[in-house]
Amino acid sequence: MKLFKLVLALGASLSLSPAQASDPDWMMPDILAAAKAEGSVTIYSSVNEGEALPQWRIFEQATGIKVNYVRASDAQLNGRIAVEHRAQQASWDLIVSSAVSQLNQDVLIQYDVPQTATLIEAAKDKNRRWYAVSAYYNTPAYNTKLVNKADLPKSYEELAKAKQWRGKIAIDTNDGKWLAGMFRHFGEDRARKMMLELVENLRPTIVDGHLALARNVGAGEYALALSNYTALTHNVQLNGAPTDTFVLDPVVVFMHQLGISARAPHPKAALLAANFAFSQQSQAFGARSGRTPVRPDVEPNPPDAISRMQGRTIVPVVFTPEDERKWKRTFDEIFKPR
Repeated sequence: MKLFKLVLALGASLSLSPAQASDPDWMMPDILAAAKAEGSVTIYSSVNEGEALPQWRIFEQATGIKVNYVRASDAQLNGRIAVEHRAQQASWDLIVSSAVSQLNQDVLIQYDVPQTATLIEAAKDKNRRWYAVSAYYNTPAYNTKLVNKADLPKSYEELAKAKQWRGKIAIDTNDGKWLAGMFRHFGEDRARKMMLELVENLRPTIVDGHLALARNVGAGEYALALSNYTALTHNVQLNGAPTDTFVLDPVVVFMHQLGISARAPHPKAALLAANFAFSQQSQAFGARSGRTPVRPDVEPNPPDAISRMQGRTIVPVVFTPEDERKWKRTFDEIFKPR
């Protein structure tokens, strides 16, 4: 609940004043000249290009520093980084994904930039290897044309018995963090029993890609998502699709993290780009697409995206590489086709 109370302290407008637009507070004049001299910054990220490129264009236009953007899944990025690190290649500057904490510690530098002071405490790694740029709250989602709001279950245990949605529900294949949070909240025996009952009664389809899952529910391919990132559901909703979240207890949350390479070819530009990513300007821009901010002075979109979770138990999850492997095995064991 501590995380929830911290994030609820919201209220700033998404609009930017002319002073902010012309003289952004994230510019870091002490390293600006050196960052510009480096000329570019290479960002590895799991954020889709439709959201990320317009956001990073703000940074390019303000600094003159070119952004080289490489998009792939969390697992693909971590695998690529591991190979490049073994080969001692200096090929990237920033990594933005939900799996930065799973990288070996020697891959990342410890760092602080001025804007990290504005973040909620849950968005700060105690070892300073990463800070969060947004929060991934996990809730079920539904298609508002296919499911009446009054018919939605009030608990996961009720959902597990809802045979009327058999074959009409889906979950992403990489939802080990959500599953870990469920086990932590309910206890292993109760959680495992509930999940096996859910699989038996509902036969959820396993899909690959949280954004694809959000879009599929919005398009009516599935009536429900067992769990998905609220930010992606809101993104699809804001683009006109008939979909919304519904909040059950608990709400598992993990962070979309930003780390800086220990072999960054553009170290000053990397620090400046990181400071931009944590800024009010950048966070507000991300919120327009439904991204959940990690600054108390940026309002989420929709405005009740976080407040609707009030009264629910918030379960934060941060994975190590060992956690990732363990919970992937557990997820596959429970949700594999029978």
